[in-house]
Amino acid sequence: MAGKAKLPMGIENFERIRREGRYYVDKTGLIKDFLENSAYVSLFTRPRRFGKTLTMSMLKYFFETGSDSTLFDGLEISKEKKLCEEYMGKFPVISISLKDVAGENLDAAKRILRSVLGDEAVRFSFLEESDRLTESERQQYKKLIELDNRGEYAMSDEVLSKSLLTLSRFLQKHFGRNTIVLIDEYDVPLDKAYQSGYYDGMVSLIRTLFGRVLKTNDSLQFAVLTGCLRISKESIFTGLNNFKVYTIKDVRYREYFGFTDTEVRQMLEYYGFADWYSAVREWYDGYMFGNLEIYCPWDVINYCGDLRDGSITEPQNYWVNTSSNDIIRKFLSKAKTSDRNDIEQLINGGSIKKIIRQELTYRDLDSDPENLWSILFTTGYLTQRGAQEGELTELVIPNKEIQWIFVRQIREWFKWETQKNMEKLESFCRAFQENDTTAIEEGFNAYLKKTISIRDTSVRKEMKENFYHGILLGLFGSMDGWEVRSNAESGDGYSDISIEIEEQETGIIIELKYAEKAAFDTACQEALKQINDRGYEERLVDDGMTTIRKYGIACYKRRCRVISG
Repeated sequence: MAGKAKLPMGIENFERIRREGRYYVDKTGLIKDFLENSAYVSLFTRPRRFGKTLTMSMLKYFFETGSDSTLFDGLEISKEKKLCEEYMGKFPVISISLKDVAGENLDAAKRILRSVLGDEAVRFSFLEESDRLTESERQQYKKLIELDNRGEYAMSDEVLSKSLLTLSRFLQKHFGRNTIVLIDEYDVPLDKAYQSGYYDGMVSLIRTLFGRVLKTNDSLQFAVLTGCLRISKESIFTGLNNFKVYTIKDVRYREYFGFTDTEVRQMLEYYGFADWYSAVREWYDGYMFGNLEIYCPWDVINYCGDLRDGSITEPQNYWVNTSSNDIIRKFLSKAKTSDRNDIEQLINGGSIKKIIRQELTYRDLDSDPENLWSILFTTGYLTQRGAQEGELTELVIPNKEIQWIFVRQIREWFKWETQKNMEKLESFCRAFQENDTTAIEEGFNAYLKKTISIRDTSVRKEMKENFYHGILLGLFGSMDGWEVRSNAESGDGYSDISIEIEEQETGIIIELKYAEKAAFDTACQEALKQINDRGYEERLVDDGMTTIRKYGIACYKRRCRVISG
């Protein structure tokens, strides 16, 4: 590995990647494509962690006045000599990200927005002395960067809402060239406001801020926005005519966000990881942008980095840590039985067909539960397969990583659901202590009917058993005075679940089996035999448990059988 370029793990700054000689998957072809087809205002919607921020950084360093042209040496765009001469380093560029604009209320969010806009205005401090601006204009610029006695930007609401327009006009006047505006993660403030209860106020602010700079602004060369959701035009883009949205369903620009199969193969070969190609494809590929399959770049880069460190070999779930993934749990809490059946179909490798609305407001999330399918699609939890059939889009879970996230969220939702009736839950758990196999079986079957099972034929038997194992652990977790162990070493192996109830000196051993083709009795007997043959009770006896309960539990789909021995 000596001499190989470092991976750009967690780095979204184009200049830093190029200056430090880090591995860069060349996406500069987007610049030529964009200049030949650009609208006055363009919006790219992609799921999180698909390179939107790095793309915006690339655009900034290409177009901005005074930028270093050597950053693009050897890249695809450098072959376009005439285009580079005409556009590279020729324009003032305003570049902001709204990803951190959030708060408990509108005032708190405004403070952060002032900070974002004020920090960007400070980049152009030369405007304070520019002889191309009038004294009045220089004073207006100063209002963008003035601080109050707390050291925070003091701009009024009126100054704030006009800030981008003001800055774009003054930059155009100073340089004699129209201004380019780049706004990354434009929809995050709306998402956060919706979650915290000040959505109307934020919509009004963003509508005014964007409307002033993007609509009938003679100082604007063009604007590019990125986000996850395509927010309804009527919500914040009112009156914009030359406005083009490029979603994950569009063919144009499909290859510029995320990695193509060829790019992934090249990266793996460069680092000597070609043997891991199948695993990378299985875990991180599967997103359909336009008609092209795309890998999540965040995952591929992080996995290659961990392989280089030698700390792991098996694929890991990296995407899960970039967000709370609460959208799945929210969906489950609102879902009808038919929706949960659809989720089960998806988790088990199948597909479903739904109407997808790509233009939504955040209010639409609650107005109709069917809209949550659209959100799962646009945010990357589901992807398209096959051709569009009228209004219907065929949806699948893209890969193993997202399937893992679904399963984890289902477990957490199920745990929350069961704990709403603690009397019923405690009665179920006590049945294990009292050796009441009928109550255990009836109770577990009742819980299984409410959850979502894994029965995909491509899923290993161990993973199916782990699913039921996880459900039981979640149910036992609420019992005070129970020491619950999972896969604890005892005797000649590791029991699935062992429990010590010290006050009653009672030990419980549970072995779970997946009953292929519903062969419940055979699987139960196999589970009990394993407990006895491997001496799983030894640790419980050593710990002073005088009563030992042993259970073989066999599960298939949403049914179970329980025997004791």
